[in-house]
Amino acid sequence: MATKKNIKVHCSLCGSRHRSLFSDITNTELETLDLHKSCILYKKGQTLYYEGTRPMGLFCINSGKVKVYKITSDGKEQILNLAKAGDFIGYRALISEEFYSASATVIEEGAICYIPKADFLEILNNNPRFFRKMMKKLSDDLGIMEQKLVTIAQKSVRERLAATLLMLKESYGMEGEEESTLIDIALSREDLANIIGTATETVIRLLSEFKNQELISLQGKKILVLDPKGLVKEADFYGI
Repeated sequence: MATKKNIKVHCSLCGSRHRSLFSDITNTELETLDLHKSCILYKKGQTLYYEGTRPMGLFCINSGKVKVYKITSDGKEQILNLAKAGDFIGYRALISEEFYSASATVIEEGAICYIPKADFLEILNNNPRFFRKMMKKLSDDLGIMEQKLVTIAQKSVRERLAATLLMLKESYGMEGEEESTLIDIALSREDLANIIGTATETVIRLLSEFKNQELISLQGKKILVLDPKGLVKEADFYGI
């Protein structure tokens, strides 16, 4: 079994903090986080928490990537979110004082900080600006989930894959030549299938079709978007 390595990452020097909801908390609050948090280097495949367990703190991603997913009744994964550096995960269950409704597993090695519940709630209760940002984040997440439900209900698998590639391009894209953009996240074909809710074989076939249409090219597990406008047309964003 892979071991976890404790490392030291100071909040005030964290390169991902400016992208997180902790971007403008006070120096005193940063010092409190530094004093009580732990930061661990996780390897690919290690799990942060499991569905049905009780949250005791907040996870903040310094580096690496994490998938948040549920296991369906037939034993398959349904990926709900892909979190990256600067993102919080596990906060909804923490705030609502519920059990985790999903599991979270590392898909790209990285450093992830764990902030005890009491410290997170103290900042949330005493910093109105941070409280407003958290409430907006929760509202935004609800809106995204509603849109996903509409997409699953009204779009074909082909359209959902095209829309997912565009979403990944926006979140993880690295600009290349002309309009090309490398999606800088190594997702397996099974992971892609678990995001859009279909069989792995279907994703492999559709990716091959997109490649033949010169919409994308494949670089191992990573995907280079060659024609974003073509993907927008395939996603039929104007159909709903």
